[in-house]
Amino acid sequence: MATDPQDSDLVHVPLSGTRAQSLQRLQIGLGGVGAMVLLVGVANVIVDRVKQTDASRVPGAAATATPTPTPVANDPLADAGVAPEVAVSPTPKASGSPPAP
Repeated sequence: MATDPQDSDLVHVPLSGTRAQSLQRLQIGLGGVGAMVLLVGVANVIVDRVKQTDASRVPGAAATATPTPTPVANDPLADAGVAPEVAVSPTPKASGSPPAP
């Protein structure tokens, strides 16, 4: 029988392995926990630095003049995508002198 205590060929090995293997698993686990704590700490420092930089930034200057509205072409065919959009250009002004021949 395999469970016979008088059988000298059987060696009892615990399921957790040897003491050295247990210590190795413990060291790796503690190292992983330490690495995660370090990673979270570095991320926290970075986030705090970004918040501090954003708080000290000068807000953008306000506009002192109101922008002039650009002329908008009222072309329903271009709005529908049927015809190409034509840029709005100012109308030519007549000059006081006649054109040179």
